[in-house]
Amino acid sequence: MSKPGKMKSWIEAMRLRTLPVSVAGVIMAVGYACVYGFFNALPAALCMVFAILAQVASNFANEYYDYRDGLDRPGREGPRRGVTEGDITPRAMLTATYVTLGVACAVGCSLIFYSGWWLVPVGIFIALGVTAYSAGPYPLSRHGLGEVAVILFFGVIPVNFTYYLQCGQWDIQVFYGSLSAGLMGANVLIVNNYRDADADAAVGKRTLAVILGRRSVAWLYVANGVMAVMLMWKVWHELPAYAQIVPELYLTMHILASIKLFRTRGWALTPLLGMTATLMLAYSLAFMIIAACQ
Repeated sequence: MSKPGKMKSWIEAMRLRTLPVSVAGVIMAVGYACVYGFFNALPAALCMVFAILAQVASNFANEYYDYRDGLDRPGREGPRRGVTEGDITPRAMLTATYVTLGVACAVGCSLIFYSGWWLVPVGIFIALGVTAYSAGPYPLSRHGLGEVAVILFFGVIPVNFTYYLQCGQWDIQVFYGSLSAGLMGANVLIVNNYRDADADAAVGKRTLAVILGRRSVAWLYVANGVMAVMLMWKVWHELPAYAQIVPELYLTMHILASIKLFRTRGWALTPLLGMTATLMLAYSLAFMIIAACQ
């Protein structure tokens, strides 16, 4: 099989199927800002750019450090790993990781105007989280903490801080929404690790799917989706009655996705990963649009 072109290899390394996870959290925060009458487009747009760049940097870092530590093998299940397959040099991937992270930090610094210098430690914490997922003395992705990291960095932090940067205040309902986004995002990782469980176990990568087993994390996938909707039950009922169709449709699609997860193995799960991320994005978009139109 011939190697893909350089551009295609870099696009694959970005893991576009997972980017809805970072986008959805910001969109959900915009929805809450619309519900409570505080929408501010510019800081929301900057948060969106920051979130996308931070996730791309994290995806690059994951590919580089897994290659460096011998956790990737040629011909693995899932998307092609450019560094492992020889499409991208390790040095180029490492450079791309920290250049992308640097650009994200530069965008993040522009948000100081809306909050003050106290935001700098938050940005440093996020930057450390980007690399701590795959690198450092205790890589989170290799010790069953990947899903916890997703809940924090793709749910709690982006939703609450994007809302705060628009509104200048915190809100308990927004916090519940951030947990909802985090649980949906964690489901994307669950599908990824469920698919790769055998390959990960073979190289000593202890994801939650390896530690608990496929059946247990499949049930966790089911529970996460249901809990995600329950956490936002109050805010959905503050919206017009027709809005209730959104959580109902999400739950229906989530159950169908769960059935597929229980019945599928290997590469065939990759479309389900994209479907799970798309469901999260569609749910957040619907919430934002209905909130903006009320």
